[in-house]
Amino acid sequence: MVDQAKVCFHCATPLPASGQFQLEVNGTLESFCCPACRAVTQTILGSGLDKYYQHRDKPAFDPGNNTSIDAELGLYDSPEVQREFVRTLADSSEASLVIEGISCAACVWLLEKHIGSLAGVASFNVNLTNHRARLVWNPEAVPLSEILHQILAIGYTPHPYHPNREEQLYQQEHKRAVRRLGVAGVGMMQVMMMAMALYLGDNLTMEPHIERFIRWTSLIVATPVVLYAARPFFIAALRDIKIRHLSMDVPVSIAIGGAYIASVWATLFGGGEVYFDSVSMFTFFLLIGRFFEMQARHRTGLAGNALANLLPASAIKLESGQEKLIPVAELKAGDRVLVKPGHSIPADSILFSESASIDESALTGEPLPVTRHKGDALTGGTLNVDQPIELEVVTAIEQGRMSAILNLLDRAQADKPEVARVADKVASYFVAAVLLTACVVGFSWYAIRPQDAVWIVLSVLVVTCPCALSLATPTALTAAIGSLRQMGLLITRGHVLESLAQANLVAFDKTGTLTTGKLSVRKTLSLNGAPEAECLAIGAALESRSEHPIASAFAPFFSYAPQTVQTHVGSGIEGQVDLRDLRIGKPEFAAEIYLGQPPERPSETGLCLLLASSDGPICWFIIDDQIRPEAGEAIAALKALQLEVVMLTGDAMANGERVGSELGIDRVEAQMTPESKLEWVNQRQQAGQRVLMVGDGINDIPVLSGAQTSVAMSEATDLAKTSADAVLISADLRKLAAAVAQARRTRSIIKQNIGWALGYNLIALPLAALGFIAPWMAAIGMSASSLVVVGNALRLNSNPKGY
Repeated sequence: MVDQAKVCFHCATPLPASGQFQLEVNGTLESFCCPACRAVTQTILGSGLDKYYQHRDKPAFDPGNNTSIDAELGLYDSPEVQREFVRTLADSSEASLVIEGISCAACVWLLEKHIGSLAGVASFNVNLTNHRARLVWNPEAVPLSEILHQILAIGYTPHPYHPNREEQLYQQEHKRAVRRLGVAGVGMMQVMMMAMALYLGDNLTMEPHIERFIRWTSLIVATPVVLYAARPFFIAALRDIKIRHLSMDVPVSIAIGGAYIASVWATLFGGGEVYFDSVSMFTFFLLIGRFFEMQARHRTGLAGNALANLLPASAIKLESGQEKLIPVAELKAGDRVLVKPGHSIPADSILFSESASIDESALTGEPLPVTRHKGDALTGGTLNVDQPIELEVVTAIEQGRMSAILNLLDRAQADKPEVARVADKVASYFVAAVLLTACVVGFSWYAIRPQDAVWIVLSVLVVTCPCALSLATPTALTAAIGSLRQMGLLITRGHVLESLAQANLVAFDKTGTLTTGKLSVRKTLSLNGAPEAECLAIGAALESRSEHPIASAFAPFFSYAPQTVQTHVGSGIEGQVDLRDLRIGKPEFAAEIYLGQPPERPSETGLCLLLASSDGPICWFIIDDQIRPEAGEAIAALKALQLEVVMLTGDAMANGERVGSELGIDRVEAQMTPESKLEWVNQRQQAGQRVLMVGDGINDIPVLSGAQTSVAMSEATDLAKTSADAVLISADLRKLAAAVAQARRTRSIIKQNIGWALGYNLIALPLAALGFIAPWMAAIGMSASSLVVVGNALRLNSNPKGY
């Protein structure tokens, strides 16, 4: 008996350990597994349907509960319910779902083909690895409830995606898998012991009544293995046959069911061989293979959920000096929030405290906390480290940066590269080929040696089960996307890994990409022998009260305040520091203070500011955009991968060549407009080069959209991020080389997996058809093949060597 206090009030699934959601129902505070279930209950009560919970006899969303399923699905058309898992686009809506019941690539193909063909559905993409689906549809043409009903109609169960809900499904799936695996394992060991007696008995003339006893005992032990442990295969096969679609569960079920029925017949009526040992062994090895596949899938899914779980379920809102605990979903722009040490920032905010130490490692991959000051922007989901801080929320949670990252990640995992689509299609046709081959082999052996026909057909069906082929590509792609996110590169489109591995030219924008986009004092040239530190301190004092962007270049050198300051717009600043009359700015303006001509302008590139006093010129400041400290190392790493590196900049040639020279970039294209950048990239791509474009600004949007592969910096504009295929959330250019190396590893591992799966089947099929592979050998070979593919793909969870 399940403790009702520990299950969701709405759907009766166990409550998550990571957090609960509550609502008062008929005077009692009830707990829910996720916001979607709470919202559904709220809608039911708000519609005056509170007696629904008094009279129901099954948990909600049970496909067998036909009397209430239509009403239940109809609730998902409510805007309040959809708010938790649906995002509104320009002319459509996008929903994130979790689909139960998927077993192979053919299931994914069926779902995408069936749901994608519905009127009003723009796209429906399912990820085989984590069973998540991304649905884009027009709510005015077809309601969400109808789409969910269509998913149920073909034998799958949809759920609104929420990290807690998915973790519960993982736990339930894991428990069921362990129970089935236990039954199959114990049954296999017992049946194999009795099978050994039968094998030896054939040679030692076992007495008939003992042989009958062993056969009946084997039947009793093998029956739970077939009817319980192997039940998911039969359910999936019946579903697929009913809708006239072939998946790998069909040959598996034919093999298990056919061998079991033949063995039961031989046991009941005497004569013929029994295959209870092969049936039990095949079921066990198939289940253990799927168990390890499931573990890998759960590990990958939970890694993605860890990002979503960074956002807390509740926040402390400050109202009139009082603290009030509220759900994060209720926060809105302008709310003042208190965040205690060790707690996560609940939403994108502005820091109101003087300073804070923030752990941003989950987003950027950088292990050390960073110091933020009053007025700095903080990202929801990052961690406050050492003291209570006050924030002001700037965006609602669904519009924040973390939500944007999660949406981009979901899009990338749902989007499939060409190699994945080809693999899915091949796996679907492969099942038909296996069944046809089994029929030909069965008829042939029945004509040659009828007593061997059954076990040879069984071996053919088992040994050619296309598990490995179905897993070859999606497992590798999901592992690679997860490892790149941990590195700090967020993949937002599915083709990126494929095209990144093929890139042979990297084009960088300069400002904001190779440079920080922030002005700094690159050089100080003293004119009267004054120390550099003194010159910088005087310049910083004069600029300390200016709002001009140039003033930020002097901020690190501020040490004392000026007595007076006067700004001359467009020329510079005049003031007193230590009772000295000073000017800083354009050379002509600064020279007026000593009634002379400005000194000869230095030959340096960049903005030249003159600092002067009434006694004469003091120094030149060379102001320029600061080069990223890791940029030189990143360029060298890309060149080591045999990639050509080019800089495309709208700046003057002198500035571009200086930055290119410092970073080791041999080719610089300067004074380029957004249109000319796009034209340049198109010309290279038409010439056969594979271009990777890296940029950050609005002016880079055309070329980011036009390049075969594009990466936007983390500080880029929202439009640039949307136009790009990936976002460098760590802002570390060295991650680009690591990403290219990882993409090449991924391509290599996918080829290895597909080669292994096809090679194994091409070798094993003729041997099984000729009678050289016994059913138990086929079971071991099939499971081993799947485990090799999964294990090979999981190598992508580690970073490539040297990064």
